[in-house]
Amino acid sequence: MESEKTMESLKGQFLVATPDMADERFAETVIYLVAHGEDGAMGLVVNQPMPDMHVSDIVEEIDLGDTSEVIRIPDRLLAQDVFRGGPVDSSRGFVLHSADYFRDGNSFAVDTGIYLTATLDVLRAMVEGSGPEKSLLALGYCGWNSGQLEEELRQNGWLTVERTDDLLFSLPAGKKYDAALASLGITRATLSPTSGSA
Repeated sequence: MESEKTMESLKGQFLVATPDMADERFAETVIYLVAHGEDGAMGLVVNQPMPDMHVSDIVEEIDLGDTSEVIRIPDRLLAQDVFRGGPVDSSRGFVLHSADYFRDGNSFAVDTGIYLTATLDVLRAMVEGSGPEKSLLALGYCGWNSGQLEEELRQNGWLTVERTDDLLFSLPAGKKYDAALASLGITRATLSPTSGSA
């Protein structure tokens, strides 16, 4: 017999930190949840770019083959930020991307039109010009044990926001937090550090 109702999966949605978030590492973060179930949850911070690090820096550090191909990488890709995805396994890269790239066995469907690939194949495809049209590269991830995220939600640490491609891929990192709040009809000023619990 189940003692409490299981929360509906939040996979494919954003978590937006509130002032009640106890962990300072997550202050004003927007996290895209790539997994959420009975075993716990996993997400990537999508609004904290790593200082002075771009996709081009990652490409230079790993062996993707002929360096003459690297020179032809589109400028928009070279200048694309690399995000601090979270405190867990921070040397591991994850690419959130549009559905126009898929690699059987390597690409994992998160939500309609959104995939996660954690192998070098996607970076190689991006270098060669056959990668996804929209992408976000993050190093590390956020992880929650079973019931941990639900408890943080009960303690008003997070708000949930429906995913939009604009918020995930297009908006500048510095505008994502305010945009996520605005989608709920609130601002930083109206977001009280002592929100009530429904």
